[in-house]
Amino acid sequence: MSEAEDRALDTYIRASAGQLSLPLDPAWQASIRSNLRTTLQFANAVAEFELPDDAEPAPVFEASGR
Repeated sequence: MSEAEDRALDTYIRASAGQLSLPLDPAWQASIRSNLRTTLQFANAVAEFELPDDAEPAPVFEASGR
């Protein structure tokens, strides 16, 4: 990723941590960015996967009440 993309991820990480009231240790910033980058790559791979027109959604399972 480019430096601009890294800065954008860092901004997103700080903003998200702030919204969730999570303390953010600056020493962890690079590791968090790396994990987020990997997660985004997986998400892009899933989003780019084309499904056939006849694909059916998975059934919904619900727990029975006891």
